[in-house]
Amino acid sequence: MTTTLPDYYFRIRENGAQVFRIDAESRNRRIEMDQIAVVNMRKRDIKPHGDRVLSAEDRSAIEAWMQDRSALLATREVDDILRTVDHLNLTAQWAQSRASEAQLDQVTDALLLAMHDLRNVLVRKKADRLNQDSQDTSA
Repeated sequence: MTTTLPDYYFRIRENGAQVFRIDAESRNRRIEMDQIAVVNMRKRDIKPHGDRVLSAEDRSAIEAWMQDRSALLATREVDDILRTVDHLNLTAQWAQSRASEAQLDQVTDALLLAMHDLRNVLVRKKADRLNQDSQDTSA
């Protein structure tokens, strides 16, 4: 474990974070966490907490965190989709080899509708990409 603490701590929220400045040099040898801002990732917005004025260093650290966080979330999103593919394969195996009639009755309609919806979206998006590619190559 490292003995030095970072200058900032980001408490993750639903769509961003609360940003705290870390002070490990307090006279009681306690770690002080002073909230300095709130970040909204969807709006790409940084709001100072209370009457604070953020320094250039604060803004730079927050913007770097936002960039890193966006990259991490994008990676996780693709990983979640690839896990869904695994789950679909496991579901097919379960339906073929282990599922009872009652279990199949319970899940079949929901699965068929979800897969039909997903297929429609994927086919439409693929057709759009193919059309765009053919327009790009003919131009």
